[in-house]
Amino acid sequence: MNDTSLPRVLCLRPKADFSKADVHIPDTLDVEFADPNAPELASLIAIARALVIPAVGTKLPPELFDGSPVQLVQVTGAGVDRLDREGMTRLGIPVANVPGGSNSAVAEYAVSTALMLLRRLTWSNAVIGQSDYENCRKTLITELPPGLGGLTVGVVGLGTIGLAVAQAFHRFDCKIVYHDPAVSDTAAADTIGARRLALDDLLSVSDVVSLHVPLLPETDNLMDASAIASMKPGAILINAARGGVVEEAALVNALRQNRLAGAAVDVYSQEPPMPDNPLLTASQELNGKLLLTPHVAGITRQAWATLFDRAWSNVEDVLSHSKPPQFRIY
Repeated sequence: MNDTSLPRVLCLRPKADFSKADVHIPDTLDVEFADPNAPELASLIAIARALVIPAVGTKLPPELFDGSPVQLVQVTGAGVDRLDREGMTRLGIPVANVPGGSNSAVAEYAVSTALMLLRRLTWSNAVIGQSDYENCRKTLITELPPGLGGLTVGVVGLGTIGLAVAQAFHRFDCKIVYHDPAVSDTAAADTIGARRLALDDLLSVSDVVSLHVPLLPETDNLMDASAIASMKPGAILINAARGGVVEEAALVNALRQNRLAGAAVDVYSQEPPMPDNPLLTASQELNGKLLLTPHVAGITRQAWATLFDRAWSNVEDVLSHSKPPQFRIY
């Protein structure tokens, strides 16, 4: 922080992130960049009027903000798991996110991973790499794996991201079913012919299940052993939501027993995952059936540019123009 005449902002993202996305930080703000684990974090927050943070990272206890002049915590993504809602509400500090900025990126991820698993592209890559081209081709022609057209895709959580995922699969001529008790306006779902089902019914008919729910007490281990066992045999599971939504050991068991044809996992119960995480320990054994990625489903250059632009615009509006924050969560 250099110019004391400008509103002071503490950013817990590296400055290089914004440069990579070709995003300009407003000149009307005095921004300092810091490591979220820096020992001086509390003292930096104590003189900041806004805090800008990534959606993924260590939890920020509300005690860090006691007595601070912070007027806004701006998350550069959709998730607000890092903050304690009750504590921030008690302190009267607004928290805003950027919903929808990663919609296209997550939709691309869901469609591409579903295709890779359905058509066994990860498996064939490994087999050909072992110099077994003829057997690989023979196996795939014999089994004749499916494409997406005509399959039923179940979307669990039809918020802005879930809807974008449903629309993307619909463009591949998939039949869409969804489960989301919180959805009251079904007009967007109706335009793509999506049917609303109870979770058990969705799991029993879906060839691909894609999860897009926040991690809440009611969604913790939503996909437990019982739910996974009720999935259609040979189905694909995609988790680009939150790690705690899926019981990881149960998913591995279902893949081992060939109840499921594959799974794409972008999020983990603990991040980074510990070496003894069942998904990691089974990854070599389940080569070709288990596709692991490091929480990047929503990350593309285009998505970052959208998220960052909207985040900085919101901070500037609040601090420089005294406007209420957009996309305020609480």
